[in-house]
Amino acid sequence: MAKGSEELTNRRREEILSAARQLYDEMPFKDIALKEIADRTSFTRTSIYNYFTGKEEIFMSLLQSEFSLWADDIDAMDSEDFAVGLSATLGKRKCMLKMMSMNLYEIEDGSRIERLTEFKTAYGRAIASVKSALKRYFPSCGEEFAEEFVYSFFPFLFGVYPYTEVTEKQKTAMKAAGVPYREFVTEEISRMLIEKLVRSVN
Repeated sequence: MAKGSEELTNRRREEILSAARQLYDEMPFKDIALKEIADRTSFTRTSIYNYFTGKEEIFMSLLQSEFSLWADDIDAMDSEDFAVGLSATLGKRKCMLKMMSMNLYEIEDGSRIERLTEFKTAYGRAIASVKSALKRYFPSCGEEFAEEFVYSFFPFLFGVYPYTEVTEKQKTAMKAAGVPYREFVTEEISRMLIEKLVRSVN
């Protein structure tokens, strides 16, 4: 592929992802159609198929981008406190946490294996970044502890958004059902878990 053509392709892909990100801030995933995405780009809906097979693949690539940015933030952590630093990186990743809270199986199933592999590579890099940060902050922690941390922490991420972005309708239903509810922000709920997970190596 010629350099100019590759640059144009990358610009177009980023334009599509930016449009999808904007829409995802405004409406649920199920209500977003390719037409809405195309309306926020400089080209037609049909042209989108030159870059992605459909909506699922667009959001798979968006999630890939989110994980890459998160890994960058983890690698650059400079807080003196591991739990504070790692939870702060999550505070910047609302889009990532929101996407993780929905059914990723459908997005993965609707993506080509190449795109899914690109996403899994970014996901794997985030895992490696968390392990590296753990060993940086806690030099005495071994690989077994790092593995246990990852397999406790990453599943937890799928539930962060629903606990921190609660609608008024949900609050009303919780109150009517007599279910106690406490408001959390991402950094707070994440820090609480991280502190518990690393307590044995402090």
